[in-house]
Amino acid sequence: MRWWDLDRVIGLEHDLFPDDAWSRGMFWSELADARHPAATRTYLVAEATEGRIVGYAGLAAVAGTGDVQTIAVARDHWGTGLGARLLGALLQAATDAECHEVLLEVRVDNPRAQRLYERFGFEPIGFRKGYYQPGNVDALVMRRADPAQNIDNG
Repeated sequence: MRWWDLDRVIGLEHDLFPDDAWSRGMFWSELADARHPAATRTYLVAEATEGRIVGYAGLAAVAGTGDVQTIAVARDHWGTGLGARLLGALLQAATDAECHEVLLEVRVDNPRAQRLYERFGFEPIGFRKGYYQPGNVDALVMRRADPAQNIDNG
């Protein structure tokens, strides 16, 4: 993901997460730490053949722990395996950053995403009460030990 992708990424972000979409500033802040020798962030986009962004994902990797910051797939690409490919790319980035574990939060009311993460070896380890706002929706915290093991689960 680069700065010139932000208009299209933010458009998709608002379509998929209208109540708790990331702001342009949040994306800028993440991208600011993605392109230098000591970068701790990896952000990717997936483009359709016509150039439309149909997915994106981001990872923070600090002190041996990866954290999936965001992952999104356009509705018309659900069920195509794109989410699995993006997650696999994030796990590869975590491996490259020598992470020994990867964490993520997922809405408790999003079983589709939870199934994807479980397929990739993530296990529930706890909850964050009221994590998603507005709506006060809890987050399920999931962890995958050893992101390098069996990356290609998609």
